[in-house]
Amino acid sequence: MKGLPGFRDFYPEPIPTADSWSMDLRRYIFDTWRGTAERYGFREYDGPPIEELGLYTKKSGDEIVGQLYNFNDKGDRGVSLRPEMTPTLARMAASHSRNYKKPIKWFSIPQLFRYERQQKGRLREHFQLNADIIGEENQAADAELIALLIDTLRDLKLTNDDFVVRLSSRLAWQDFFENSDGQEKDAYDFYQIIDKLDREDPAVSGEKLAEIGFSIDQVNDFIESGQATDELAAIIGNIEARGLGNFIEIDYRIIRGLAYYTGPVYEAFDKRGKFRAIAGGGRYDHLVKLVSGGKTDLPALGFGMGDVVLAELLKEHGLVPALGQTLDAFVQIADESLRDASLGLVQQLRQAGLTTEYPLLKAKQEKQFKRALELKAKWLVTLDNANQVHVKNLGTRKELTVPLIEVASALQD
Repeated sequence: MKGLPGFRDFYPEPIPTADSWSMDLRRYIFDTWRGTAERYGFREYDGPPIEELGLYTKKSGDEIVGQLYNFNDKGDRGVSLRPEMTPTLARMAASHSRNYKKPIKWFSIPQLFRYERQQKGRLREHFQLNADIIGEENQAADAELIALLIDTLRDLKLTNDDFVVRLSSRLAWQDFFENSDGQEKDAYDFYQIIDKLDREDPAVSGEKLAEIGFSIDQVNDFIESGQATDELAAIIGNIEARGLGNFIEIDYRIIRGLAYYTGPVYEAFDKRGKFRAIAGGGRYDHLVKLVSGGKTDLPALGFGMGDVVLAELLKEHGLVPALGQTLDAFVQIADESLRDASLGLVQQLRQAGLTTEYPLLKAKQEKQFKRALELKAKWLVTLDNANQVHVKNLGTRKELTVPLIEVASALQD
């Protein structure tokens, strides 16, 4: 049997085929995400992979149902596999906001599901770093998240030659829309057209804009002006103070298609232009109030960074580190009469925190040695007798003999 279309199997290195997904690479990305977020003082949270369907339709409208893995459960409740994490976060924050001092700085690494057409960089499931700040209106919070995004990519060895964060503002676009006599009934269509400008034939975009009273020229003039609003200037100043100014630029082509964004928005892009956006986010000050039915009103902002595009980007730039299993020690059993004593040695090393392997069954020494090399063991450890151990460094070929009770400390030293 084969896996479902759009879903992935993750194999330990070495992966069986060139297009297989690596569990070791996934772990490297996750560890980096987690380490950078925690360095910024963010705390990890999680939620259920299934939520009430209404949590998503309340935020995005009934049209989102066509993109969901939704069904009625055995209690006849309409539910869905989560397509995104932000509604769950808003629900959690609304329920227990009084239990946490503001601002709340949380991150999560959920697996998300959407039933949609597969294409390069987009599958029917993916993992994503979500980082959010709840309870802070000042632009310092926007800058903090953008700095986290930048440093996360830097920790994956990407540089300002590789990516740029393009910053825009929904408020600036709202002012443009209103000052150009845009009608409220056309606002959603307008934002959708702007969001697709880079991906759609300019003539088609121009026709769509004309239908709601705009010209493509006035839109392009606004984009090309690139004037920073006060809020964007404050964010850029904050980023520049950290020495990260060369990672960010104003780009009003960024508008973010999700209707709930209320202020600054941004996306990170590969400078070579080969991939979809690496990450994207912004401020969504009304979502907590919406999800709580008006009971809790908290400003909020955040970004998401998916693993699919990121993994492909790291491969393209040659930034995937050496992957695969590495062992501290391989315990060779040269004398089967010492197997029980060798198992005690294996346990001693593992309890000392050393990654240790050994032959489960009787095998020739040459085969055991070959296996130690295949597993990239640093040390080959052999029990000579009940009290003495022979240790060989497989890299330097240095050898030594130590008492059994001192093996773990000797290897650690």
